Amino acid sequence: MNISLPDDLSAFVAEQLESGGYNNQSEVVREGLRLMRNRADKLRRLSAALDAGSADIDAGKTQPLTDSLLSEIAERGRERVARETISSPER
Repeated sequence: MNISLPDDLSAFVAEQLESGGYNNQSEVVREGLRLMRNRADKLRRLSAALDAGSADIDAGKTQPLTDSLLSEIAERGRERVARETISSPER
């Protein structure tokens, strides 16, 4: 595979090599492709979660976020922390 890069990206690859983080141009490109793949995977998971949330809203499985509900959630969180603190004493 042969690739052509614009000057700014070519300079960026050179900077990465000079910094010592990579041994050759291929390593820089592979890392960039891995990051792109990870980003695409995260976007797919986010999209699926948004679709599931939208389906829950459409099915009426949600409730409005009120001050009362926020207080209830906070209280459950405090209770959970208290339980975890009791069951896992400091070492």
